[in-house]
Amino acid sequence: MNCPLCESPSIPFYKNKFRDYLRCTHCLSIFMDKSFLPTKEEENKRYLEHNNDIYDIKYQNFLKPIVDKVLQFQKPDEDGLDFGAGPHSAIEYLLKQNGYSIRIYDPFFHPYDKNLLETYTYITLTEVVEHFHSPKLEFQKLKGLLKQNGSLYILTHPYDDSINFEKWYYKNDQTHTFFYTTTAFDWILNHYGFKSLEIQNRIIILKK
Repeated sequence: MNCPLCESPSIPFYKNKFRDYLRCTHCLSIFMDKSFLPTKEEENKRYLEHNNDIYDIKYQNFLKPIVDKVLQFQKPDEDGLDFGAGPHSAIEYLLKQNGYSIRIYDPFFHPYDKNLLETYTYITLTEVVEHFHSPKLEFQKLKGLLKQNGSLYILTHPYDDSINFEKWYYKNDQTHTFFYTTTAFDWILNHYGFKSLEIQNRIIILKK
């Protein structure tokens, strides 16, 4: 199976009684063997279990680093999109409290295809990109949704070799199917022609 991001060959990486994972030999990403990918029904069931209460202070604090980045770099009157918003968009709620207006899209809960016909100054993706089954196609779509000089604000947990994958909490969610490395984000930067890449712990910012 080739890498779903850069399409390079992969090698076996890890397996347990639930799933098998492969590792890309080029971008070093780790991804679930396609025979174990969850169905749409399984994904929907799992997403309904997530705590997406927009009024939950812990959940708000979890998203605060991304919200702060948007408040720092974007203006209230600029067009924004929360991509993969989930049942309720806490990003939308928190930004509206600061005078921002942002549209939402989620293939399960807010399948507003008309919002994918517009372009945006910024797009937020909080705990979204690790769910992509076809990250190469998804990032191609995301770049097309950005205006020139627009930015992607991504919250995910990149993998590096200091992590013990067997004990890593992030893999235990069956809908987490693709784990990025800094090398993978460098590939995205160069392949799609983004101008810049910034990685700060779990926050990744790509500028078109």
